[in-house]
Amino acid sequence: MQELEPVFDKVARYFALLSDPSRLKVIHAICNVERSVNDVVTETGLTQSTVSRHLSSLHQSQAASRRKVGTQALYAISDRTLTDICRTACVSLVAREEEHAEQMAPLRNQVTRFMPDAANDASAKTVKRVKRK
Repeated sequence: MQELEPVFDKVARYFALLSDPSRLKVIHAICNVERSVNDVVTETGLTQSTVSRHLSSLHQSQAASRRKVGTQALYAISDRTLTDICRTACVSLVAREEEHAEQMAPLRNQVTRFMPDAANDASAKTVKRVKRK
């Protein structure tokens, strides 16, 4: 097991690229198209310093490529494995949420029969949660 420690360290650093929601926004912004820092700022709504820091991190880890055009740097994801992992995780999590919602539907229906106010409260919370996202 000891001989695998360097591999485990590299894998952990690789997965750390996906551990920050802001970095995920940046990855999403450049996963299919080359963009400048300003374009990523506009796309994500993040600050310029945050975007620059995440793009630099992605570039240093060799997950993103950087190309200079005049005074601008253009970034794109160069590691398709990263976007594949990200996409797989997103699809899996959404499917799990949908499955959970389907499993909870009969229980929700029972609650509405006996406690109509509770169902309305749950619906209001769901609407608020969706609006925040």
